[in-house]
Amino acid sequence: MLVHGAFADGSSWNGVISDLERRGYPVIAAANPLRAVAADSAAIKALIESVKGPVVLVGHSYGGQVISNAAVNEPNVKALVYIAGFLPERGESALDLSTKFPGSTLGDTLQQVKLPDGGIDLYVRQDLFPKQFAADVPLPQARLMAATQRPVTQAALTDPSGVPAWHTIKSWSLIPTADKNIPPAAQRFMAERAHAHTVEIPGASHAVLVSHPKAVANLIADAAR
Repeated sequence: MLVHGAFADGSSWNGVISDLERRGYPVIAAANPLRAVAADSAAIKALIESVKGPVVLVGHSYGGQVISNAAVNEPNVKALVYIAGFLPERGESALDLSTKFPGSTLGDTLQQVKLPDGGIDLYVRQDLFPKQFAADVPLPQARLMAATQRPVTQAALTDPSGVPAWHTIKSWSLIPTADKNIPPAAQRFMAERAHAHTVEIPGASHAVLVSHPKAVANLIADAAR
């Protein structure tokens, strides 16, 4: 089960899905609401509980925080895989972790859209999206990703995490070393703290699932064994 993060949608997994299905794995690319950690996690938890059989739960970026909460007390989740993702401890937010170490340039690229309920949706400015989010993705594809990105609420990025499932479920982490959203140093800190099996992709961007789908699929397959 693949869970996308902020400023993306399920299609960001297309290359990974094709690879995994060729290997015989059934795949679901979940629609992450990107509204609030608790609500998003509840939505993914419901989807987990609809699956008969073992689940490898995979989260990209903010999706890592969601899977960390969604997998709690779900016995059919056998592994957690984080792709350029957050592995939060209880009480930590995505904002806390992305600013814990220097290197993120995301904040300066964000556009705010006020919502009728008083909340704020965040987008990455389309003209800055390719360089910020997907620097190693072909430019025409990165521009399509920019145009079809789904916003995340500001509240979701500041919501504290609950007790994370990686305390009790084996975890894997893939770190792109040229990530401009979540500094690689922060990703290494989180992976080491969680005792995650870790691989790094030199020069890869935050959109490593798009630019290196085979490497991502390889890690997921390792977790599934």
